[in-house]
Amino acid sequence: MSGTITADYPIQTLIADRWSPFAFDDRPVGHLDLLALLEAARWSASAANEQPWSYLIATRDEPEEHARLLSCVEDVNMPWAKFAPVLMLGCARLTLEHSGQPYATAEHDLGLASANLVFEATARGLGVHQMIHIHRERARQLYQIPEGVKPVAGLAIGYAGADGRLSESFQKEDQVRRLRKPLESFVFSGSWSEIAPLLKNLRTAL
Repeated sequence: MSGTITADYPIQTLIADRWSPFAFDDRPVGHLDLLALLEAARWSASAANEQPWSYLIATRDEPEEHARLLSCVEDVNMPWAKFAPVLMLGCARLTLEHSGQPYATAEHDLGLASANLVFEATARGLGVHQMIHIHRERARQLYQIPEGVKPVAGLAIGYAGADGRLSESFQKEDQVRRLRKPLESFVFSGSWSEIAPLLKNLRTAL
């Protein structure tokens, strides 16, 4: 299916087209495409330019490495993630390099980098499905991830494909229309849960 949505207000096509496929094609992802995704992540914003992100990556070009990173995916995601030609694991450094103090926005900044990666992938016709269900301690042991660095989220990357290899439940998931909460549910002003005047005034005008 296409992931394109109809937004309440005009947004860039690249954002509207982004979606998280469950079904991946066997077609490999070119090395230059992967480098472009990682370059997009590299140029993300971060607090004090700390750049706390790191990515572990494995492709089907190296079956043993692909299987190794796949072993860090929890069972709930395994039925579809195993078909992705590229797997990544995004990690965040939890302390500031310049002071050693706790990095309050480390995971936020990793998220910004991953968002850059995702939108670059979308521009190249690739799909990215991010995963919270990963074996973090297994990843730490397998890859000798140091203390102070947190494995945060997995990423399955590839070209969206036919869903015939998926179970019926995942086939249905792949066809579900994307929905989002309305702006009024999370944009506040004055106090928590008080709808911002911007939204009140705009709704009235419309």
